Amino acid sequence: MTLKTNRLILRPWRESDAESLYEYAKDPLVGPAAGWPPHKNVEESLEVIRNVFTGKECYAVCLQEDGRAIGAVELKLKGKTDLTDREDECELGYWIGRPFWGRGCIPEAVRELLRHGFEDLGMRAVWCESYDGNIKSKRVQEKCGFVYHHTAENCSVPFLGEVRTCHVSLLTAENWKKIRAEEQED
Repeated sequence: MTLKTNRLILRPWRESDAESLYEYAKDPLVGPAAGWPPHKNVEESLEVIRNVFTGKECYAVCLQEDGRAIGAVELKLKGKTDLTDREDECELGYWIGRPFWGRGCIPEAVRELLRHGFEDLGMRAVWCESYDGNIKSKRVQEKCGFVYHHTAENCSVPFLGEVRTCHVSLLTAENWKKIRAEEQED
């Protein structure tokens, strides 16, 4: 499936995206904030495409102008998340390359993925978490209507071998519909 916004295309990852993925995922300011180490080479990025970016609702975030992958968004369905075990709830994850920070690309991608989750997949709620100190992620959640739910201490970050504090937010279908109605009035 491919989803589109004004500026973006959200599409499944392709092996041909490995070089672009590596370009942005090697940055030490990108992955560690989200809980994964910087990529070491294009081969590692290819393995991530083959083995990690395989979720049914995992998408490459691409600019419409050139179709190049610059980040990722995913709705992690039951079995792929620790935040819920319900069929009608999922977890949102996202990241974007540093050259695209501050341009509103991830909120734009997230809004479309939320629309897809609530309208097409029939989700009742979408959870999202960020590690303590990841202000950019927290801001994306606020812009997209998520509401703080709780803080969890001693969260395992397995790819980095660390333990961190996690802040968990929630967006229900009911609240999402209210936000959409208000946006359409403006």
